Amino acid sequence: MTQSEYASGLQIQSTISRDGHLEVKLAPVETPSPGPDDVVVRIEATPINPSDLGLLFGPADITKASQAGTADDPILSAPVPPELMGMVASRLDQPMPIGNEAGGIVVEAGSSEAAQALLGKTVGVIGGSMYSQFRTVPVAMCLPLPDGTKPAEGASCFVNPLTALGMVETMRLEGHSALVHTAAASNLGQMLNKICIADDIALVNIVRREEQEEILRALGAKYVCNSSSPNFRDELTDALAETGATIAFDATGGGTLGGQILACMERALLRNSTGFSGYGSPTHKQLYLYGRLDRSPTQLTANYGMAWGVGGWLLTPFLQKIGLEAGTRLRTRVANEIKTTFASHYSAVISLAEALSVDVAKAYGKQATGSKYLINPHK
Repeated sequence: MTQSEYASGLQIQSTISRDGHLEVKLAPVETPSPGPDDVVVRIEATPINPSDLGLLFGPADITKASQAGTADDPILSAPVPPELMGMVASRLDQPMPIGNEAGGIVVEAGSSEAAQALLGKTVGVIGGSMYSQFRTVPVAMCLPLPDGTKPAEGASCFVNPLTALGMVETMRLEGHSALVHTAAASNLGQMLNKICIADDIALVNIVRREEQEEILRALGAKYVCNSSSPNFRDELTDALAETGATIAFDATGGGTLGGQILACMERALLRNSTGFSGYGSPTHKQLYLYGRLDRSPTQLTANYGMAWGVGGWLLTPFLQKIGLEAGTRLRTRVANEIKTTFASHYSAVISLAEALSVDVAKAYGKQATGSKYLINPHK
């Protein structure tokens, strides 16, 4: 490519106005020239993750979305409920670029040896604003992919893979030996199953539908519990008693599921206990909320024994906590297994403009298992 071809490009930007309206549109942006340790990446593929939707739509009611503009230059609008405006006070009237990660090809590189080594290479890239045609990013934000890897194959090489690996690392660091995961048939959940099978770690999967059970059992998952089963609590307790899992990662966030998991952990521990205490089990049970598929309040009871905790878990703070050396080790594993363990599957590939279609936005906004969308900014 010539420099003039990537001097500027289109980017999706999301704005919430002070009068309570979301507006998402395409905006032309200049591509900054790279510094010595920067590269310019032509973005070929970028996924729509749940974490992207939080910034893309905020608390707007997408069921009431409308569309203006043209097919090539659409504008998506939706109202924000007045009672939720406080959640977005710090971003009002500011156009926000979207997209955590992407796959692409380095078309220009800075003068440093590290930057020049990436010129012409296919890379995974993280750093925000990825729903763009071109991005200038530091070399450190790039993951070189093996020869023959397509940008679409590396588009989801950060968020889901590192989250799945981070869950296992957190389990080990905090002294647990097995773990629980909800929304377990998702792309991330399938990766986590592959990791745990390869590393001989017991994993208890929680899903909502029979077809999701089938997806995981086909991968070799041993413990799969369906939350819609009338015997769910007993089945979950049995799995927890057998595995000894005392740490859970919940993508649901709201409702009663997290509390049910803690309660079943306590039941499993008491089942395996040889003594009795009126205070319950002294073994620490940890629930991490890392998603918010259910926006309702998280409901907890008090039947979890002596020691338990509930907290939030996010990838970026975790990577900061473990440091550069450990983070590099995880990233290297992702690159080596990008076509196997960490392969992602998409139900549709859409353009930047198509991403702003009301019907398309409502479809990917459901965050349904098996309905992951990929944006090709040059489609």
